[in-house]
Amino acid sequence: MQRYEKLENIVTPVLESMGYDLVRLMIRHEGSRKVLQVMIERKDEVAITVDDCEKVSRELSAILDVEDPIEGRYSLEISSAGLDRPLTKLADFVRFNGFFAKIETEVPISGQKRFKGKITGLSEADEILLSLEGKKEEVALPFSAIAKAKLLLTDEMLKTPNQ
Repeated sequence: MQRYEKLENIVTPVLESMGYDLVRLMIRHEGSRKVLQVMIERKDEVAITVDDCEKVSRELSAILDVEDPIEGRYSLEISSAGLDRPLTKLADFVRFNGFFAKIETEVPISGQKRFKGKITGLSEADEILLSLEGKKEEVALPFSAIAKAKLLLTDEMLKTPNQ
């Protein structure tokens, strides 16, 4: 997973002081335009509202204008992680144990890079344990090898409050 440490070091303390956690921070290019996407969730796990996004946008805009960590012009986009949220930290895999996820690794593991299944735990070696969909086997994916991961939207997830 690509990291933006300088930006994270600026953004994270601001979010935490406001009662939010950083889910993902990334810069994407839309044509010649850069967009800084800051995906957040509330520490109390209540759903993010438009007011939350507006409040965070105002605070971060002010700090980013002063720090000026991104070269050139860009747009700031604040968003909720959503139901099919990305899984970016080990704690995410613990929190969403028992839910289905889609995981892509940077290097092949057991001959493949894409996995889909139910998160069944975390090993002591920081491996994500995944019961593969449609198979009886379980695979252990080193957290350090994960390129991207996200929850899959299921009926079970929709029934679970505050996820």
